[in-house]
Amino acid sequence: MTEAEKREIIEKFKTWFRDNLAINHKRNTEKLKDINKFQINPFLLHYLASFLEGNTDPQSLAKVLVYPRVLGTSITTSFGTGMQRFITQILGAYGSVTSGIDVEFVDQLDGRRKYCQLKSGPNAINKDDVNTIENHFKGIKNLARTNNLDLRYGDLVFALMYGERKEVNSFIPILEGRDVVVLVGEEFWHHFTGDQTFYRNLIVAAGEVAQEINMKESINEVILALSKDINQKYDDLFGED
Repeated sequence: MTEAEKREIIEKFKTWFRDNLAINHKRNTEKLKDINKFQINPFLLHYLASFLEGNTDPQSLAKVLVYPRVLGTSITTSFGTGMQRFITQILGAYGSVTSGIDVEFVDQLDGRRKYCQLKSGPNAINKDDVNTIENHFKGIKNLARTNNLDLRYGDLVFALMYGERKEVNSFIPILEGRDVVVLVGEEFWHHFTGDQTFYRNLIVAAGEVAQEINMKESINEVILALSKDINQKYDDLFGED
């Protein structure tokens, strides 16, 4: 990869981050003004509001509901799905038609085609996922035997888009004992692009876009609207201090 190609991809990544990920995140956040968007645990709501803000007024209750959604599960899921699309559309990988395989790409270090299941980060799978993933890779092996495909050790890859090896949960290393190569964060991007610094360059690019974005006012509007909904719907339970 030349420096010019690298800069072009980084700029495309920033455009995707700004115009897709961030815009969708804002749109999804603004939908949270409706209390029906939440599954409320009434046993913990008061406690968490008091834990966070020192009181249980409607706005504190609303913050307890909104913050985890906008800072956690929602954006993490969107990032994983969006990055997979970015990789296939912008970086030249092939979206795989093989069941259980997310992308196929030519490894820039060994020149071999890789069949890759791609996940977001270190805690992307649980115990039940291990056998499911292994079965998907067994499907590739069976297909290779049937079609005389030149499939060698190292061609089946389980990759995480971010994180470090010391951060992965206990289920991911199990795959490495089952003829699957695990690539984590920088390792994946190095094999994918041939550039060992590419992963860090992407992180820096994301940080540059982040400095352009300020959603504080929009989030405050969502919290205010939701607090009114909470106050109206649970007037007899969630009174102000």
